[in-house]
This record gives sequence, C-alpha cells and structure tokens, in this order.
Amino acid sequence: MMRREGGFDLIVISLVMALGLSLYVGRMQAAVTLPPEAKPLQRHFYKKLNTCANVEAFVNHQVNLWWNREKNITAKLLKLVYSDCMVNGCDASILLDGPNTEKNSGKNSMLDGFILIDKIKKVLEIRCPRAVSCADILQLATRDALHLAGAPSYPVLLGRRDGMESKASWVDLPSPAISIDQGIAYFKSKGLDDMDYATLLGAHTMGKTHCANVNGRLYNLNNTGKADPSMSKSELDKLRKQCPKSLKQGQKDPTVFLTDKNGEQYKFSNTYYVNVVGNSAVLKVDQDLLRNYNTTQLALEYAGAFEHLRRQFALSMSRMGSLKVLTGKQGEIRQNCRFTNKNNPNIN
Repeated sequence: MMRREGGFDLIVISLVMALGLSLYVGRMQAAVTLPPEAKPLQRHFYKKLNTCANVEAFVNHQVNLWWNREKNITAKLLKLVYSDCMVNGCDASILLDGPNTEKNSGKNSMLDGFILIDKIKKVLEIRCPRAVSCADILQLATRDALHLAGAPSYPVLLGRRDGMESKASWVDLPSPAISIDQGIAYFKSKGLDDMDYATLLGAHTMGKTHCANVNGRLYNLNNTGKADPSMSKSELDKLRKQCPKSLKQGQKDPTVFLTDKNGEQYKFSNTYYVNVVGNSAVLKVDQDLLRNYNTTQLALEYAGAFEHLRRQFALSMSRMGSLKVLTGKQGEIRQNCRFTNKNNPNIN
C-alpha cells in the first residue's frame, strides 16, 4: 500500500510542478518528471511510518531561526545540496568529516552551512531518535531556506538513507569557466538535462564568487590580453573596480555578488537571467547560456516570467534531489551527520 501511495505522490508532484512548461515541450527534450530513483521516496514518509510525524515542522523552525540571523544560509545550503547530489548521489556523504572525504576536496573548500545541519540533527535526535536521515534533513532545510528567500515551498519526497563513505577523489564538480556544451554534458552524465542546467544556474542570483573566478573575463580572456567581448562595458567597468588585476602582497582575494540588485538580501529572483540577457553576468558559465539555442530561450523566458522560473526551479531541485538516492536497507540513519555510526566516537 505504501508503494502505491509513494507512486501516486510521485505522479501528482511531477504533474503539479510541470504546469507552465508547455512552451518547451516539443521544442526541447526536457524531462518534466523525477528520475526513476525517486520511486521509493514518499511524501510524509516519517509520518506514515510513525517515526517522526512532525519532522518538517522541526526542520522548518530551525531554518527560520537561522535565516533570520543569516540570510546567506540559503546560498550555503544550495551549494551543499549541489555538491552532495551531483557527485555520488543525495546520500549526505558531503557532510562526513575526515581527511580524505568530499568535504576536504579542494573544489569544496568554500562549503559552509554544516553547523545548521548539525543543529537540526541534534534536535531531531532528541525528538525522533535514530529516525531521520541526514540526507533528508539537507533536502528539507534547503527547501525551507529557498522558500524564505522567495522560491516556492515545493513538496520534498522523503525516505533517503545516509551513505557509508565519502572520498575526495569522487569530486568532479566543474569549474565556473566551463563551456556551455561541457556544462550540459556534465549535467546529462548525472541524469539531468539542459533545462535543469539552465534553471539550477539561477541559484547564482543569491551567491558570491571570488575575483579569481572572474579576472580572466576582465583582463585576459583565453590568454588574449583582452577582456571578454560578451561582457557589457558597464559591467566590465564595475567589476574592474571590485577585482584588481593583481593582488598586493598579503591581500585576500575579494568577493563579488553575482547579482548586485539582490546583494546582501540573498533574495531568490529572476535578476540573474535579466543580467544574462543584458550581457551583464559575472561568470563565464552564466553568460554562456546565450551560446545555446535552448538555454537562450529559457534565459529569455525566465527573465520575463518569474513565476515560470519558480515552478521550474522547484521541479529541477526535486530532480537533482532524487539522484542516486539510497533507500530501504541501503546505507544507514546516522546519529551524527559528520560520522558514520561505526566511526561515531559517541556511540559505544
């Protein structure tokens, strides 16, 4: 019976989230359903099992408390989810401590948000001991933080289990200088598509980046000694003021907001796509959306229709959150998100 309900949930959620996508069905081969791995996941999983009926309320409360102090938690959690799901699936392996874990890969050196996940897990272990996975906590917390920032509060299917290992060598996250073809190919290799690629890049509307990721476009594109001609002059002049050509001795690499309009508010909006269409994107990976027909059409659509972006972003987040999930007897339910139960120093 639970399988039937889970399957029904999957169908209903996919149909609801797919509303408004008719402009693209037939014009691009975009998926409007969740990956096959999502089938074992269910709405209200813990309520049906009577193991933690109020899990979503507990998570939401902690996220609200944190977000009221630090609005940038939304961007931090989004990066955590991306770094988790796109490497070895959504198994919370990104949360594991250790010298050779994903967390300690050079590509993940700027990750943050771990303390909030620890806080939520501590609360849930008091309320619902050994019941809720860290993988589900990460998905719920990110959904709630996104909603506070202005995204829709989409339904999260639950029932993920936590991975038993994490290796830095697994991390294959692409650089912000990849081409549009390389970016789409990477997403397709993980089970997503070009619509997911163009849509999930919209998370950059709330983020920051270091000048080291931008300076090539500002001063020496592809070792030509010239600026990127696809960047508007006004954006080039503004960024050159924030990002010097070279750093003085002891000077830290500055950071810049990916969308100035939102800045420190960390609001979810379509400003990112307005900037892309206006040739004012900060990163090359963002501006290159205009180098592909399908992603250009999506950027134009999202720049002019915020509600369309909100609906599709919810679907793409759900699709990414369903990649290579562990369910049933796979993996485990960690008691501390930083350690497998076998390696947890507080478990006898």
